Amino acid sequence: MKYFDAHTHVNFVAYNDDREQTILRAHDAGVGMNVVGTQFDTSRSSVELAEKYDNVWATIGLHPIHTSKSYHDEKELGPSFAEASKGKGEVEGFTSRGENFDMSAYVELGKSPRVIAVGECGLDYYRADKESKAVQVAAFVEQIELANTLGKPLMLHIRPGLRSLGEVGNAYEDALEVIKSHAKVRGDVHFFAGNWDTAKKFLDLGFTLSFTGVITFTHDYDEVIKNAPLDMLLSETDAPYVTPAPHRGKRNEPAYVEYVVRKIAEIRGEDQEKVSAQIMANAKRVFGIR
Repeated sequence: MKYFDAHTHVNFVAYNDDREQTILRAHDAGVGMNVVGTQFDTSRSSVELAEKYDNVWATIGLHPIHTSKSYHDEKELGPSFAEASKGKGEVEGFTSRGENFDMSAYVELGKSPRVIAVGECGLDYYRADKESKAVQVAAFVEQIELANTLGKPLMLHIRPGLRSLGEVGNAYEDALEVIKSHAKVRGDVHFFAGNWDTAKKFLDLGFTLSFTGVITFTHDYDEVIKNAPLDMLLSETDAPYVTPAPHRGKRNEPAYVEYVVRKIAEIRGEDQEKVSAQIMANAKRVFGIR
């Protein structure tokens, strides 16, 4: 492996027509990948893929947005079943049923040697209110306990809230407090979107920061990428979302993680081969990949 996509979702329905081809394209490009679950069904499918392909590993967990009924788009789980059953075909988004975190079921999934992390778990305040925030926090704590039990790193999802919906708190600060109170393991902050002051707080706790194709078309995170130690950075696609330039407008896929690594090197003003090798070493260290 030359590159590692630390966070991807080739288990989503967006890849139903060409999942194997997508994985093999990544393999041919020297890309290993961490396929991340967002609820029990997608966690189970991530493990199944990891046990089938030698360049795939799995992360299991419950996304904070799935802890209660909430809006999602069809790239993850497909069209609204209610709408589809009425013959209306696919819709842009739908309301998920919400899932209660089942510790015993996830412990069983975690017995696979191909499971390398727990998540994506954390806090998503984008459309949250006080009630859903409390549910998210409870599920986050349970998943930290799962990670502690399995001895696996955390894959964190942390997203600030929409100001138009009213302030429910600072997702990054709240997540830090939960981690400090409960976590015996460390891990990665997926799709880091905070500032340098926030980044330092996670780095000080021993968490790596991972970046997506967003960095190929915005300068919002240049300061963090420049200032963070190279051995604390990871690359990811978050595919099928946030496709990097020059492929914007198309569905994202793990093979495109090279563009993220290339941009990290450019922002830092460092040799791409050096950066690529270090990020690969970081992934192996964080996730215990041999």
